[in-house]
Amino acid sequence: MGATHVNVNQESKGRNKLFLVGGVLFTFLLAAVGFAASLIPGLTYVGQMGCAIIIAIVYRQIFGYPEILRAGVTFSSKKLLRLAIILYGLRLNIGIVLSDGLGLLLKDAIIIFVAIVAMVWLAKVIKADANISLLLGVGTGVCGAAAIAAVAPIVNADDDDTAIGVGIIALMGTVFSIIYTIVRPILPFAAEDYGIWSGMSLHELAHVALAAAPAGQDALAMALLAKLGRVFLLVPLCFILIYFMKRKRTGQESEGKTIVAFPYFLLGFIAMSLFGSFVLGDIIPVTEQTLEGVYTFTTWLLTAAMVGLGLSVSLKEVKNKAMKPLIAMTIVSVVVSVVAVVLV
Repeated sequence: MGATHVNVNQESKGRNKLFLVGGVLFTFLLAAVGFAASLIPGLTYVGQMGCAIIIAIVYRQIFGYPEILRAGVTFSSKKLLRLAIILYGLRLNIGIVLSDGLGLLLKDAIIIFVAIVAMVWLAKVIKADANISLLLGVGTGVCGAAAIAAVAPIVNADDDDTAIGVGIIALMGTVFSIIYTIVRPILPFAAEDYGIWSGMSLHELAHVALAAAPAGQDALAMALLAKLGRVFLLVPLCFILIYFMKRKRTGQESEGKTIVAFPYFLLGFIAMSLFGSFVLGDIIPVTEQTLEGVYTFTTWLLTAAMVGLGLSVSLKEVKNKAMKPLIAMTIVSVVVSVVAVVLV
């Protein structure tokens, strides 16, 4: 009997591992479909992550949630997401930000403040979902999907809210980056100023690159520097949100006991930023191709995580939650663009 019980347990563990691996592979499969879709003319602007999360949401509505693969899908949306954010830190060269972008940091901080405060206030006015609106405010102010993913556990946002936020960010960021390229020739901006404007106001790193590249390499360099300043401010913003969440819960709970999960992956983000800024290239030689390979791997991890989040979205349950935050974010994105023009 004992041996039989052990065999049953081993078989059960084996199946669980199989379903875990199968679920992760399934998210990568849909991520690959999203990548292929992003190569289609017109969808190129939406990007790999945006296409993938849309495909995942559509899959869920047609075929339902893949329950048998839940462990693997959850692993992608939780664990792989955190790993991707940690590796994302390599994109942030702290040395460049501190040496060349100190003046931009203050302007970036103003943009983040305006985006979050305006989004939260407008959400209250039009009675939009508070959690989604806060996530969108952070995503608009900082760095899109990565910022939303980093902040979501701090504000206790569920997977539905996180996925909706990421989807809206992908959509609106694409629309605004296209608008930027259209209006660029008629703007009274020098190329570098246009780059700074793009870097301060657009949502994702990819959106910034898309909008700034047509203005030339100098504009693109300034755009990425301005954007990196916003990424740099993600960490202090997270600690500020932790502080406010603890205060909020203290006020709500009579005993004053607060439990705010500390996002330890942010320490990994900081460590990778420091490693990439002061070790790679200076102490440990690394080729540009190697770094690009790491960036590509990070993008795939983040895309698989977005698929996991997208699979959790039931449009029947959330369709009423998304419309008002979308309206609010559209207005706030315009406000951010105008404020960025003034700051430039």
